[in-house]
Amino acid sequence: MAEHDSAPHGVIDGGVHVYPVRVYYDDTDAAGIVYYANYLRMAERARTEMLRMIGVQQTELAHADGVSIAVSRCEVDYLRPARLDDELRIRTRITALGGATMWAEQIVRRAGADLARLTVRLACIGPTGRAARFPRALRAALEQFRAADQLLARERA
Repeated sequence: MAEHDSAPHGVIDGGVHVYPVRVYYDDTDAAGIVYYANYLRMAERARTEMLRMIGVQQTELAHADGVSIAVSRCEVDYLRPARLDDELRIRTRITALGGATMWAEQIVRRAGADLARLTVRLACIGPTGRAARFPRALRAALEQFRAADQLLARERA
């Protein structure tokens, strides 16, 4: 996959991508709490940066391979509120990988406490919007990223 103009954000820690986010005024509602839909925006950015970090550029996928990655399902458990100026970390890992879909778990944390947990199903789609198999290079990058997480899980067991 091609280089991009700027470096990806975040770090990979044992098969989990960790993306830092600060809560700004426009992320909050009238009560000063992060508006629930903004967790989805933050999670999308974290997934994009995770892909960039493992060498996947979504614009290149669209141009070279004719595919895109789209959310086909998302479940969110909101556990605690985030507030203005909080420093958050979004932890993203791939939990399952199929021929044209993958599942990701994303956890939004503040100082080690879980604030929101997302379970996201992502689909690889072609130009018509129908499911398409993952291109070989994308699949290889996802498998390598996922394997690091699985290895760490086995070592902890």
